[in-house]
Amino acid sequence: MGKLLRRTFLLGSAAIAGGVAVGFYIYHTPYSNPVVADQDKGEGVFNPFIKIAADSSVTIFVPRAEMGQGVITTLAALVAEELDIELQDVKTEFAPAASVYYNRAMLEEGAPFQVFDNSFVAEMTRNIQGVVAKFLAMQVTGGSSSTTDAFYRMRTAGAAARAMLIGAAADKWQVAAASLKTENGKVVDAALGRSLSYGELVGDAIKQEVPDKIALKEVTDWRYLGKSQPRLDMRAKVTGKARFGIDVRLPEMLFATVRMNPRQGARMTAVDVSEAEKTAGVVKVINLGTGYAVVANNTWVAFKAADLVKPEWAPAAYPASTDAIFDKLDAELKAGGGFNMRDDGDAPGAIAAASGNVISARYTAPYLAHATMEPMNATAQWSDGKLTVWCGNQAPTSIVIQAASEFGISTDDVSVHSTYLGGGFGRRFETDFSILAARVAKETDGKPVQVTWTREEDMQHDM
Repeated sequence: MGKLLRRTFLLGSAAIAGGVAVGFYIYHTPYSNPVVADQDKGEGVFNPFIKIAADSSVTIFVPRAEMGQGVITTLAALVAEELDIELQDVKTEFAPAASVYYNRAMLEEGAPFQVFDNSFVAEMTRNIQGVVAKFLAMQVTGGSSSTTDAFYRMRTAGAAARAMLIGAAADKWQVAAASLKTENGKVVDAALGRSLSYGELVGDAIKQEVPDKIALKEVTDWRYLGKSQPRLDMRAKVTGKARFGIDVRLPEMLFATVRMNPRQGARMTAVDVSEAEKTAGVVKVINLGTGYAVVANNTWVAFKAADLVKPEWAPAAYPASTDAIFDKLDAELKAGGGFNMRDDGDAPGAIAAASGNVISARYTAPYLAHATMEPMNATAQWSDGKLTVWCGNQAPTSIVIQAASEFGISTDDVSVHSTYLGGGFGRRFETDFSILAARVAKETDGKPVQVTWTREEDMQHDM
C-alpha cells in the first residue's frame, strides 16, 4: 500500500505515466458484447443484458448462476424496474461465458476489512480490488455478491435501453424526449394521447447513442425493488421444465461415469477392465491416468460396469486417515507453523494472569463434503477441434480458461452453456467435473457425452 501511494507522486516519469495511460485505456475499454440478435425475430441488442424483439418481448441475460437463491428473479427485477416492463412477462436466459459479466463486488468485498468499515484505507482498498476485478474478468457466482454486483450495473442497463427507446420515439414524432414517458413496455406521449410499443421502436432505438448520463429511478418510484416478487423460475421448476445439467439431452449422446483415485492427486498404477467391457451397453473404458471412465448407452449401465473394473491405486502424499491428518496439524502447530487471521491483544498473558479458573476447549471438524442435491455432472462434445460444455456451474469463464489450457486450444474455441444447478455452495466454482467430461469426450469420436458422478465419487472428491 505504501509503495502504491508513493508511486502516486511519481507520475511525472514518462515511463510510469505511459504505463498508467495504457492501463487506464484498457481499464476503460468495454468488453465485447456476446449477445447476438435473431434477425428473423426482429431482435435488437441494447447491451449485454437486454434484447428486445419486434413482438415487444424482452429477454434479460442473467450473468450469475441460479442455484435456488432466486438470482434470476432479483436480477431481472433490476432491469424491469428501470425499463418499465412487467416483470412476470420477461424472458430470462443464462448469460454466455464472457468477460463483460465479471463480478466486481465479490473481489471488492474480499478485501481484508469488515463490511461496515468505511474508513479511507478500507474504501481505497476496495476500489483497488474493483480495478483488479476488471482485469481478471472473472464471471463467478459466490460470496453472496450477485445482487450487490448487479444493483447499479443492471439497473443502468435497463435505464439506458429505456432512454434509447424514448429517443427513437422522440425522433419519430419530432418532439422533445423530455415530453415522453414509458409505461408497461410502451413509450407514451400523454399530451397527444399516442404510444408506441418497444417492439415498434426497437429497430431505430438500437441506433441511438447511449446517453452519457443515465438517471436511475428514485426509491419512491420503485414498483418491484424492495418488494417480494413471485419467482420467475417457479413454474418451470414445479412442472419439471427447468433444465438442470443432468437434464441435458443431445442427438447421439453417450453417458459415462468416472472413478478416480480416492487418494486425491495420486495415480492409478494398474487396471483390469475385462469384466466391465463384457457388459451389454458399454461402449468403452477409458484410462484417465488418475482413474478411469466407463462410457455406455445409459448412466445406469455405466455405474454398474464401473463397479466391475479392478483398479490399483497409488498412495497419496498426505496422511491416509483423518486422525493422522490431525496429528500432522498438531505437529506443525507445535513447531510454530500456521498463521493467525488476527493477533492483537495479549490472550496468553491475560490467561496467565487470571486468578479464577481457566476453561480450555478444543474443537475439531473433519473434512466435509458440500453434498449438492444434483450429482456432479457435465456434458461435453468435441467438434472440429472445438469444445462445447453444458453444465450447471458457478464460474463459466474459469471453465473456458482451464479447458483452453488443458487441451492447448484458444479460448475462442471453448463454449460453455450454463444450466440451472441443484446446489452449488462453492463446489461448482471448481472446474474438475467439466474438464473430466471434456477429457472423456475426447475419446467418443465427436459424440456428446454426459458424465455423471456417483454419490460415493462425489463424497470422496469434494474440495
